Formats: sequence, C-alpha cells, structure tokens
Amino acid sequence: MTGTNLGAVGSPDIAARIDRLPPTRYVWTLVALVSFGAFFEIYDLALSAPLSLGLLAAGIFHKGAEGLFGLSDQATFVAVTFAGLYVGTLGFSTAADRLGRRPIFTFALIWYALATVVMGFQSTAITMCLWRFIASIGIGLELVAIDCYLAELMPKATRGKAFAISASIQFLSTPLVAVLAWRLIPGEHFGISGWRWLAFLPAIGAGLIWWVRRALPESPRWLEAHGRPDEANAIMTAIETRVQADWGGPLPSPRPRAIAAAANEQVSLWRPPYRRRTLTLVVFHLFQTIGYFGFSNWLPTLLVSQGITISRSLAYTAVLALVPPIAPLVFSRFADKAERKWLVVSGALLAAAAGLLLSRMTQDSNFLVFTAIGASVAVGNSLMSLSYHTYQSEIFPTRMRARGVGLVYSFSRLSAIFSGYIIAFTLEEAGSAGVFVLISIAMVIVALTIGLFGPRTRGLALEEI
Repeated sequence: MTGTNLGAVGSPDIAARIDRLPPTRYVWTLVALVSFGAFFEIYDLALSAPLSLGLLAAGIFHKGAEGLFGLSDQATFVAVTFAGLYVGTLGFSTAADRLGRRPIFTFALIWYALATVVMGFQSTAITMCLWRFIASIGIGLELVAIDCYLAELMPKATRGKAFAISASIQFLSTPLVAVLAWRLIPGEHFGISGWRWLAFLPAIGAGLIWWVRRALPESPRWLEAHGRPDEANAIMTAIETRVQADWGGPLPSPRPRAIAAAANEQVSLWRPPYRRRTLTLVVFHLFQTIGYFGFSNWLPTLLVSQGITISRSLAYTAVLALVPPIAPLVFSRFADKAERKWLVVSGALLAAAAGLLLSRMTQDSNFLVFTAIGASVAVGNSLMSLSYHTYQSEIFPTRMRARGVGLVYSFSRLSAIFSGYIIAFTLEEAGSAGVFVLISIAMVIVALTIGLFGPRTRGLALEEI
C-alpha cells in the first residue's frame, strides 16, 4: 500500500484514518490505560463471594430467613451490587454520549473509590448493602464508557485483540481478590478485620489509575459524530504522530469507507436495522448473567454446600482465578480471525458442559480433576465475556453507542438482581447440583440466541456494521 505523511491526511474521515493505524506500542498503551479502570469493576464483582463469607464469619451477614427480607444476606448483597450497576449502566450511560468518553472515566472512578471506602467502615448488613449499591453505580457507568472508547479507537483489524488484551488486564483483579481473600479472611490484621481491607485496597489503586489516565485523549470518532471536526482532527493528528514515531516510517494511506453516515442521521434502537440487534442482546443478557455470575459469585458457597471446607473452597477459587487473566491472551491470537458471534456461542456451550461436571465434585475429589473442570468453566466464561463486550460495542453507531450498550447491558444487571435470589432459592430447594443445572440451561439459551439472531461483524469498520 502506498505510504503517506501526516500532512496529506487532512481530508479522509476519522474512521478511515483510525482503521489504517498499525498496532504500535502507543496503541497498546492506550488499551492498557483505559483497561485498568475496568479492573475495578471485575474486582468489585469478584469481591462478592469471598466478602460475603467474611461478613458471615464476622456475624454481620446471616443465612436464610435470618437475613434481610427473610433471605440470605449474600443474595441481597449480590442483588444490590447489580442494582447499582443497573442504575449506572442504564441511568447514566447516555452521559457518555452527550459529554464524551474521557470525562466519564474520571467521574466514575472517583465515585467508586469514595463509596467503597465508606462501605469498608460499615458494621451492619443494611448499611453494607446501601454503600455497595452506591459504589456499584460508578462502576456500571465506567464500563460502558470503556467499551465504547475501545471500539471507537481501535483499528478494525485489531479490535478483537484489543478487547482480549483489555480483558486480560481487567481480570488480573480476579486472582488478586482470591489471594487477598484467602490470606485475609477470616481474622484481623493490624487490628482491622480482613474483610475491611478488601474494601479499602481498591480505593488506593483507583486513585493511582485516575492520575495516570489523565493522558488519555478523547475519542476522535465521538468528537466527529458530535460536530466537532477540528478537535477530532487535532486529536487524530496527535495520535498519528505518536503511532508514526513508533512505526518508524510513513503510515499506510487511509481507505475511504464503503458506507458514509449522514452527520445528522436520526437513528433509533427500536427501529430497523437496530431493533433486532437490541432485542437479541436484551435476551442474551437476561440469561448470560445467570450463567456467568451464577458461577463466579456463588462458587465458594456452592462448593461449601457440597461438603468442601471454606478454606479449601477459597484455595480452589484462588487457583481457578488464574484462568481469566491468562485465557484472553490465548484468545487474542484468533479474536479477529473468527466470527465474533461464534466465539460467544462457543464460550457459552463450554461453560454449560463443564458446569454440569463441576456439580459432581466433593471434598474427596481429585484436586487436578476438579481444577481442570473448573478451569473449563472459567475458560468458557472468559471467551464469552470478552467476545460479547467487543460484539455489543460494534453493532451500534457512534452517536448512540453508549446508549445502546448501556441499554442492552443494563438487562444483565437487572437479571442479576433477581438471579441471586433465584440461585439462593434453588440452592435451598435442589442443592448445588440444581444450581449448576440452572446455570447450564441459561448458557444454552445464550448460545441459541446469539447463534440464530446475531449479525456478523468480523473485519468490518464500525460504520459498515
């Protein structure tokens, strides 16, 4: 392809200029900077299971009818977590379309850090749940902005790989939470209960990430879509300058888009061609939550109900937590070579099959066998998760990307509010085996929904999708 200097690329649109960028060190630096914000969303969600056990041991949480609303306090804790994520995802996601992606990063991280610190000082179930709800609002807003930013800033040839590497960075929090919980719960350290340390530590990290991420540019695609072409061009030129310095030569020439969108085009999530996409992802999210978080949030409790001790349950969880940050790095090798929808389907079916096998594990089960089966569930969940985060960010236009992602993603949060109670009820009535069957059925429905109705996106520019 004919090379070009920066001065010659003033006329092609932002999308064409982004899609021709080679994957240099600066590009991956942007991926890393934005991804460490989502690190705390995964930390926050992974915290639910071990923190609940710590609060039970401390006498703050109660099981069964002794808990709030006559149900397990763990179920309520999970429910308010997702209620906060729901409010943040749906109620505030449109702010990322109106105000830009970058301001939301700052606002959401500060919100989360402050609320989590306050939660760590609480000593009753109701105040713990209240501040958990408030903290989760900030995290829900953060993740929508991050997904939109990555989709808009990454070239089409490496978009899947960027989301895979981002997922790997985010899921570094999973082994961190597992190891911290293993070492800190139960007991006190420097006169402070171990579970409180789990709440205080992420606030320190969030402050550091906020400081580092000040160098992130605004999304040029967002600026162009909102009638600010001069700003978009200035930022795009700065990005090209950095990329060209890494590349060591002229950048490839931009290719005009096959499809040009009207600047003031009026689009709706509930009209063709987006209505089918919206409905497909709504159904998908209603069920993927039962499968994904049913496993990740309830695994220690499910294992304990099968006769496995708390300490061994947390040790198993610590080992399995190594899978989520490692698996995406493997998936990054083919994330842009396989059709995105089929990656979602494959991950869901793998998790469903392995989950059924996991229900047969007991205290006497071979550690290696258990680990292999549990790792298969984690691998399936990881493949499904990183693929759908890419997928849902691709299929809505820039002017309403955050609104679209926020709307469909909010249904996963809404589902999770009730799925915690559904799982708690199923656990009491049918045991852990019944819960694993429920999770597997949900994953099969996920696979059918995306496989039958999801559009194809591989190798296409966002504007073409």
